Amino acid sequence: MGKQLSMKKKPVTGMKDILPREMEIRDYVIGQIKEVYKTFGFSNMETPCVEHIQNLSSSQGGENEKLIFKILKRGEKLRLAEAKEELDLVDGGLRYDLTLPLSRYYANNANDLPSPFKALQMGNVWRADHPQRGRYRQFMQCDIDILGEPTILAEIELINATTTLLGRIGFEKFTIRLNNRKLLKAMAAYSGFEEKDYDSVFITLDKMDKIGLDGVSKELVEQGYSKENVDTYLKLFEETESDIQGVRFLKDTLGESLESGVAEDLEMILEAVNATKAADFKIVFDPTLVRGMSYYTGPIFEISMDEFGGSVGGGGRYDEMIGRFTGQNTPACGFSIGFERIVMLLLERDYQVPVKSEKTAYLVEKNMPQDKLLTILQKANEQRKSGVQINIAIMKKNKKFQKEQMEKEGYTAFEEFFVDRM
Repeated sequence: MGKQLSMKKKPVTGMKDILPREMEIRDYVIGQIKEVYKTFGFSNMETPCVEHIQNLSSSQGGENEKLIFKILKRGEKLRLAEAKEELDLVDGGLRYDLTLPLSRYYANNANDLPSPFKALQMGNVWRADHPQRGRYRQFMQCDIDILGEPTILAEIELINATTTLLGRIGFEKFTIRLNNRKLLKAMAAYSGFEEKDYDSVFITLDKMDKIGLDGVSKELVEQGYSKENVDTYLKLFEETESDIQGVRFLKDTLGESLESGVAEDLEMILEAVNATKAADFKIVFDPTLVRGMSYYTGPIFEISMDEFGGSVGGGGRYDEMIGRFTGQNTPACGFSIGFERIVMLLLERDYQVPVKSEKTAYLVEKNMPQDKLLTILQKANEQRKSGVQINIAIMKKNKKFQKEQMEKEGYTAFEEFFVDRM
């Protein structure tokens, strides 16, 4: 026996090898993303996977900033013995999402980009998270963003583009949940909470689907908030419907606590999406929707799917992030689909990628003479010119099993070539 190698064959924790069956679906979904989003006027672009550590740690990424894969300085700049704090050792990190890199990209290239700029960005991101079903430490994100458009046309176009894509790849009866960060804050203000406590209150509110109204009430009181404020707050959620009537109820109830135009914008988004949707889904108003990122400033939205049991995408308006790079705020709104979760759901339903051309296998008997093999290769080339996918393989002893394996890969036609029959 040879010496046992110490090399590890399994991927690093939280990362995975991708087998051909999954890769076929991933490639197909990527192709559909580019095709559908292009019809809405989005342009493909790309940013580096490494960002400045100062950008990644700018308090814009919420809890994700605790999950950064940090990169040590290189060469002579890395002086371990002299380091007194983390920044003496670290100057970069792997991006944890695509929104912050896009904001830096726009700030750096705005003079060369159209306004508004409709961006499509796909790429891997990294989070030092606890791996679980549908969640990895390295995963692909797929974002569309509209920069420089202050009106809710941006929200409507983003929701329509994303739902059209999901319909195109076979999803139906999913739900788009819609809210507005300004409405969240107005409800908290109306109920008597102080502005400094909003983030803490919202973190608890975000657990509503897991612990219910009673659980949220109990947790807020345990955190020291007055029972009166908590009761007033949660009564709003009890009395609010998940449609336009709910928006109108809150507009009437909150009065001056709610900024002018917020309710009207939500109504318009709900009505416009319902009137123009190109897929089978419903859009609902959800006043409990929070979204974890602290950079959201206006409408926020998520995609819920019963078969996953959670969110498979989300986004919202973040009008202040680009200003952190340029000193001047720029309207910005984006929507990200959970690419890995979408692919996982397609795999679980044994999704079959639509075949554009026939996949044919040539099974060639072993020891085929050179002149006859050349004839087979030339025939394959002629068929490939017409778009047919040809896979040439040496015939195995168990030909039946070989064919069954190739059928699993999508091969529907077989040609056999024998030495004595050429």
